[in-house]
Amino acid sequence: MSEQAFRYEPAEDHPGWFTWNLTDETRFNAQTMGRMLTRIEEGVDGTRRARLRMFPERRHSNLLEAVHGGVTLALIDISLFAAMRTLLSGDAAGSVTLDLSTQFIGAGRVGKPLDAVVEVLRETGRLVFLRGLVEQGNDTVAAFNGTIRKPTRR
Repeated sequence: MSEQAFRYEPAEDHPGWFTWNLTDETRFNAQTMGRMLTRIEEGVDGTRRARLRMFPERRHSNLLEAVHGGVTLALIDISLFAAMRTLLSGDAAGSVTLDLSTQFIGAGRVGKPLDAVVEVLRETGRLVFLRGLVEQGNDTVAAFNGTIRKPTRR
């Protein structure tokens, strides 16, 4: 698996953003999540964060007309890899999620961009520890922590 699995290039219709999509559009990300964009931001505290954005549609909703929790979890999981790739230049395509802890705080709304904002807490030889928030406008939808295992060198 290589980084060629991802289409990471400037998004012409969103200045300052980059695409974060799989080149194989028959896989989960494209089929379930739709178009996603990413960018790197620096907080007032000097911490660099990756922001991954999706655009929730009706197909992402539950019976309460909110973004389905499974979609929010998928956004979070994908954001871990986007952060690993953009902040650390890691091999996102060959890595796996070891754990993911999520606290739902609110509900996402359909029709407004939903962002996962992620920072790297620590990187070791084999692991990357990350945390973040899912935000929609000024609202916090979820908080999360995750660990990624880097690819095995063969």
